Amino acid sequence: MHTIVKDSHIHGLGVFATEDIPEGYRIFEYTGELISREEENRRELENDKTGVTYIYQLNDHESIDGAKNGNDSRFVNHSCNPNVEGIVENNHIYYVALRDIKRNEELFIDYAFDKDSKPEMCHCGAKNCRGLMNAV
Repeated sequence: MHTIVKDSHIHGLGVFATEDIPEGYRIFEYTGELISREEENRRELENDKTGVTYIYQLNDHESIDGAKNGNDSRFVNHSCNPNVEGIVENNHIYYVALRDIKRNEELFIDYAFDKDSKPEMCHCGAKNCRGLMNAV
């Protein structure tokens, strides 16, 4: 395993590299319960109460809820300057390094929430921070 979950200065828990990870390396698969988009909408209403969600949209009809049977990938935090991206391949989501990642560096992905959904404040602190986790 190339990662560990521990406290993050961005938000709650985060995922950190335990060794150098080269650009293009497939770090892990985003796992969890496969749910319909209708179920996603229902769960998001519940998640709004706690302020935490681990739902990743897989396609136009399905999502993966990492809160149910998910792995450490659900703890990858958002940044407007990500070092990881999610790649969908054969109905699986894989996190891949966008650049070389150094040992002890936190992994970040751009959540790019729908621009038309409820605005979600960003606290990533990146120089290019857009202030929201929503896509522009």
